Amino acid sequence: MEELKQKIIAQLKGASDLIQKTMHREQTSVDLMYVRTVADEAKVFDLLVTPFYNKAMFANYDDYVVSLPNRVAPKSEKEILSLLADGYAILLSGTDVYVYDVRKFPLGTIREATVETVIQGPLNAFSEDLGTNITLLRQRYNQPSLRVEKAKVGTVTQTGLTILYDSATADPNLIAELKRRIDSVTMAVVQSTGQLVQLLGEPKRSLFPRIMITERPDRATLNLSQGKVVLLMEGTAFALIAPSTFYDFLASMEDLYQQYFISRFLIILRYASLLISLTLPAAYVAVSAYNPEILRAQLALSIAGSRVPVPYPAFLEVLLMLLAMELLVEASIRLPKAIGSTATTVGGLILGTAATEASLVSSIMIIIVATVAISNFVVPINSMSFALRVAKYGILLFATLFGLIGIVLGIIALIGYLVSLESFGKPYMKLFENDDRHVKPTQRQPESGV
Repeated sequence: MEELKQKIIAQLKGASDLIQKTMHREQTSVDLMYVRTVADEAKVFDLLVTPFYNKAMFANYDDYVVSLPNRVAPKSEKEILSLLADGYAILLSGTDVYVYDVRKFPLGTIREATVETVIQGPLNAFSEDLGTNITLLRQRYNQPSLRVEKAKVGTVTQTGLTILYDSATADPNLIAELKRRIDSVTMAVVQSTGQLVQLLGEPKRSLFPRIMITERPDRATLNLSQGKVVLLMEGTAFALIAPSTFYDFLASMEDLYQQYFISRFLIILRYASLLISLTLPAAYVAVSAYNPEILRAQLALSIAGSRVPVPYPAFLEVLLMLLAMELLVEASIRLPKAIGSTATTVGGLILGTAATEASLVSSIMIIIVATVAISNFVVPINSMSFALRVAKYGILLFATLFGLIGIVLGIIALIGYLVSLESFGKPYMKLFENDDRHVKPTQRQPESGV
């Protein structure tokens, strides 16, 4: 049994939530092992620890542990390790091994996902309790190779961090680099994962996100299985995933839960909405001010006719309407939830109608701004959506200066910038992921997360 004990300790080495105790009484000793983030410690003490020290049970403790109804009989050492990682407790007594189901189910404290919603799939989201979040991941990813390491960040707040990774698939260089960056943080107060992303980023100032922030345990679990690292912070209901590629920010967990052709259609739709969000305002300026000849005569005349009463250039019209839309989006976020959506919807309708009737903007401009806003909301990860909201102004500037050629130059410059980026040494501009859902488990070689 000492050999099995050492194997378990070696396999779970680095797991800060592994509890290993040797209990002594008179001439008898037993070893108790469990993972406290997924095991119910109250059950462990009530069923195994307290009876061991009960004098009335000194003589028949072995008979007692054999008769417990939650005892299971694993068939191999590998199964024992898997059960231990899944929340079972192991009792080593002499040459006997006993395994008990003492799993924890903290479903009453788990909230539903509100930021990354899906139609089909798990509804659970991370909470602000670090132990509960680790439990959620442990229950979904019950591999003995999962490592759970603790760290601190913030010289004043000393906020608790937990680093999770699969030692069988994660790159040791990635883990070492991430720990180095955490240790190099000198900020006095760190209170959220969004703030931590800025402190761990490469470089400090970057338009596009390279560390993903997610509230979904299923997304974090998938990325753990693909060799990535998950960071959990005390007091924050979001997790960090590193490294992350461009594709990851445009992928939704819904892609895995829907049928193949439906998920492919949704992915294409997101990339189309990305292109619309970036180029539609710039295309309006380029066509109306520089290159109206590329349109059919009827459409060109319609656009020109709608702009006749507008007193300023097309680029200024677009800029003012885009800024008005940005103000509405920010107002919907800052206002109380009870009135936020109603106030911004009514305000947007009144603002758009009044601006059109006053001939301050053309009617087609209202359509373009609404289309751009809807397209931007299709992006599933907020940090990427915010980056696209800013990037479209750069392409608008190029279109204002050079017309359609400026749009092409702006897109080329944007792609060149994205290609030059890396996330912890991994190329950032990887648009598509190999679809391995229909490959046999022994052949799966996942490369990028969702």
